[in-house]
Amino acid sequence: MPKFYDVIVVGSGIAGLSFALKVSEAGYRVAIITKKNSAESNTNYAQGGIAAVTSQTDDVEMHVADTLDAGDGLCDEGAVREILKDGSVSIDELIKRGVDFSQLGDGRVSLGKEGGHSKRRILHVRDMTGKAIEQALVNAIEISENVDTLEHYFAVELITSQKIGKKGQAIPDTNRVLGLYALDTQRGVVETFRAGAVLMATGGIGQIYQYTTNPFIATGDGIAMAYRAGVEVQNMEFIQFHPTAFYSKDSSDRFLISEAVRGEGAILRNLNGEAFMYKYDERKDLAPRDIVARAIDCEMKETGARHVWLDTRDIGHKELLDRFPNIYAYCESRGIALEKDMIPVVPAAHYLCGGVKTNLNSETSLSGLYACGEVACTGLHGANRLASNSLLEAVVMANRGASAVGKYLEQNVSEESDLPSWKDGDVRDSDERIVLLHNWDEVKRTMWDYVGIVRTTKRLERARNRIQTLDREINEYYWNFKVDESLLELRNMISVAALVIDCALQRKESRGLHCVLDYVDKLDDAVNTMTRKY
Repeated sequence: MPKFYDVIVVGSGIAGLSFALKVSEAGYRVAIITKKNSAESNTNYAQGGIAAVTSQTDDVEMHVADTLDAGDGLCDEGAVREILKDGSVSIDELIKRGVDFSQLGDGRVSLGKEGGHSKRRILHVRDMTGKAIEQALVNAIEISENVDTLEHYFAVELITSQKIGKKGQAIPDTNRVLGLYALDTQRGVVETFRAGAVLMATGGIGQIYQYTTNPFIATGDGIAMAYRAGVEVQNMEFIQFHPTAFYSKDSSDRFLISEAVRGEGAILRNLNGEAFMYKYDERKDLAPRDIVARAIDCEMKETGARHVWLDTRDIGHKELLDRFPNIYAYCESRGIALEKDMIPVVPAAHYLCGGVKTNLNSETSLSGLYACGEVACTGLHGANRLASNSLLEAVVMANRGASAVGKYLEQNVSEESDLPSWKDGDVRDSDERIVLLHNWDEVKRTMWDYVGIVRTTKRLERARNRIQTLDREINEYYWNFKVDESLLELRNMISVAALVIDCALQRKESRGLHCVLDYVDKLDDAVNTMTRKY
């Protein structure tokens, strides 16, 4: 028997939780489906902060200009202006939800500065902003009477009403979301959920890369599900590599060293101790992330180094402890004292600037399906995300989407027809689990080696061939064996990796985060010019 809710939210980061709260406060019954614990999300790992205009020395047009500049000509200017103008209202709402942003001694909000920003406008809770926001929202969800949080449920596929004509073609205007299938990972049973509307808020895709700052849950599930349902995606080629992740030769996990550290005066140095960012951009260490990541990549390839240094020694011991306690503690656990030692850092896959295409109401091309947060592409980020714009976008678009879904539900009564039952593969568990582990590793290595910070058409084509082979293997496996979490994640990772490669091959230029050596001669960008030697 299907479970019924007015709205199902897939994902429990800032976007999903904000949306769920708004919709539930309007009187609708909401289910939050999350494949891990409710507090496990990319939001929880966000250190730097949330960018918004809250100072009298700043204004929205300055923020817009910085965002457009970072986006390298591909931002939707209308979307940028609409989202950023809602910033201060969204901040006030988070404060009312219980987020206690850091303050200066005189009581004013402490504002940080990060790469690409012309003003200090980053609100933060020391260096644990995402965790603080996540906890405030989780607390609000826990006391809501209209929200059920279903932990350890893995959304598998959307259920739609698409009707097919006699000639096998889809009949226009018959497609809308009816619900979804979700695997109860603790019982190993796939359940059917009926809903008037569904929100995808599943976060990013970092786990398709060998080295990432993202948690293990970031496997692109929402994008893969939406695409299989025929929903439009865009800009998947724009993968932001965070310039400064902690380098460790014995781990593929990369602890994030926030860009805010450079905002407070830290300097990038090569292994000889020489500052180098002046060679690449007049903004030096506070250039946009795509430029800084390519500069580090260039320095490493020139010398064969495995990392560069981030020098925090001039910031001051007290300020480091007060402003960056989480980073300080992590580095101390690795034998590094920030007041006297430098941090080994390398770029790592961090954020997807593309995703499921939405309008400014978080609506997708499929009626009743909404998306917001990193899974969505609103046009705000363009070819490169401006630091700390993502948390702001998530809460603004969640609020806008919640308003839109209310109107949608008023006009579209959920159908009572029977939903198709889930058909699993062979009830046997496969005895060839090693295949999944091998393919998981191959996806990550292929994407890291061939679809990384600097690309070539030849490398992209090689990656496409390998991913296509993996896709055939995993689909055969999927239809022949009982599904479980690892199989579903790998299937989604392969689907998303293929989308990234296909989008990259379709873009016949080098722009923003999509640096392709075949087209670099057409650019005047000093960093891209330097990369010609590769």
